[in-house]
Amino acid sequence: METVYAPPTDPLVFLYDDADIVVVDKPAGLLSVPGRGDHLADCLITRLQAVFPTALVVHRLDRDTSGVMVFALSPHAQRTLSTQFAERKTQKAYVALVQGDPAQDKGTVDLPVIVDWPNRPLQKVCHETGKPAVTDWRVVKRHGDSARMRLVPHTGRTHQLRVHMLALGHPILGDPFYARRRAAREAPRERQVDPFSRQGTVLGLSADADPAGGQNVGVGHRRICKPPRGACHDTVRGFAQPRRPPTER
Repeated sequence: METVYAPPTDPLVFLYDDADIVVVDKPAGLLSVPGRGDHLADCLITRLQAVFPTALVVHRLDRDTSGVMVFALSPHAQRTLSTQFAERKTQKAYVALVQGDPAQDKGTVDLPVIVDWPNRPLQKVCHETGKPAVTDWRVVKRHGDSARMRLVPHTGRTHQLRVHMLALGHPILGDPFYARRRAAREAPRERQVDPFSRQGTVLGLSADADPAGGQNVGVGHRRICKPPRGACHDTVRGFAQPRRPPTER
């Protein structure tokens, strides 16, 4: 399903930076890395490198997902952080606005996922050939005909959260791939006072993080004073600060 790429033009929000990493609040609608074709060249890493020329990609978020992303500022930091992500030493969590009112307050979806080849890029549940995929979910707030849920994936399959929420019977609002009819068109934007708990936008999905300790953070276009550790949602967390070898100091 092809959609027009019209990324937001708001200034980037920098949440934290030091000699090794920079943490950014990615807005919904902006690619993490360039896509195929010149019309998809505008992305977060390109904008970030205009301020931090040595910034390197460690992980990604889908275009329509907002949330916290960590970037390395040296090859050593990139290797260290990428290894921690690959070995699942970090913890990711997402907030999603879903259709309907779940009957239970929490649960786990354990359904294998694989690409739906005739309908790429769609994915599907397949017990015969699918790869293991596990997602914990918990209802955060109920809105009658919708609910805000906290999702914690234990695997990293493509479209895992979207497919699992669909299988649960509660597709993510605003999802052009898996939601149907009115749910596909709706994408209510929720905002909390805490800038470290930003809610979903186009897709109704967001990721949060407590990137590191410290008080004053943020450089560049917008500055945010970071609250004390633990005062914000801590979802992309658990990674250790990479220590630069002597040759890079």
